[in-house]
Amino acid sequence: MNALIHFASANIGNGDTPVVYGLDMDVFPGDLLYIVGKVGSGKTSIIRTITAENPLLAGEASVCGYSLEGIRRRDIPFLRRRLGIVFQDFQLLMDRSVEDNLYFVLRSTGWKDKEQMDQRICEVLASVGLETKAHKMPHQLSGGEQQRVAIARALLNKPQVILADEPTGNLDAETAEGILELLCSLNSSGTAVIMVTHNLSILENHPGRVFVCDGERCEERVWSL
Repeated sequence: MNALIHFASANIGNGDTPVVYGLDMDVFPGDLLYIVGKVGSGKTSIIRTITAENPLLAGEASVCGYSLEGIRRRDIPFLRRRLGIVFQDFQLLMDRSVEDNLYFVLRSTGWKDKEQMDQRICEVLASVGLETKAHKMPHQLSGGEQQRVAIARALLNKPQVILADEPTGNLDAETAEGILELLCSLNSSGTAVIMVTHNLSILENHPGRVFVCDGERCEERVWSL
């Protein structure tokens, strides 16, 4: 089985400043992988390197078939279409409906057929339990519902990997658990999920592979609370 994401002896930067040295990481279809560590330890920088927002500073890296070593700017949008990204603060467009948030992403990633777009929007909203919320404005939704819209948005292009950066950070415990169960159900269907989190209790309830960022290193460890 080929790795969807591969890092070998990779130096990860925050901009041009190295924050993680010598990262070795392989992510395979169906993996649930956590990146944990203190604030400023390089967790989000790894995510930004995967999306080619931050340059690879040294070593080898590939994401969904694209080498990150000198990746061409014109290839980055195609790389990102293979990824679904879920942010802590939702990052929805507040001046348009749920449906129009999703149309915006489809149009910006090359979809043109209105019927196909309508069908895909219905599919992803149903998959997150929001099929009746398409015409709502974001401010009319709860925090948990807004995060479900963000997950639906991440699913639009049928990504091989979902990247979730503190996806429950702004949610109460009960709502957060619902979001985690949703992400884990997507993972159980074969989609790889990489989650950055500081909430270590998640690892007990939803076990997966764990990479710990500490002392300018990020290494896989057998995890126990």
